Amino acid sequence: MYYDVVDAKYVEGYKIAVVFENGRKGAVDLKGYAGTGGVFSRFSDLEYFKKFYVNREMGVLCWPEGGDIAPESLYHEATGEPLPEWMRPEDGRKEAV
Repeated sequence: MYYDVVDAKYVEGYKIAVVFENGRKGAVDLKGYAGTGGVFSRFSDLEYFKKFYVNREMGVLCWPEGGDIAPESLYHEATGEPLPEWMRPEDGRKEAV
């Protein structure tokens, strides 16, 4: 089971400390998203990256003008818990972000 994000604070670089509704917390390093293109291409501007916020209605980390990261991905990164089966690559390998 995965939990919504309820709080997030900027740490440094591309690191964000996140807190989940079940009380678990940890830091996530999202630097890898900057090179993936699409809505995340704006992450190459660190000042833009720092403008994240928690959409409390959806329980996700968001950025202005689109872009969000699912709580399942953040929970996996912050706690080391495995991704839900539906998010795992078909061949069973862990995808690098």
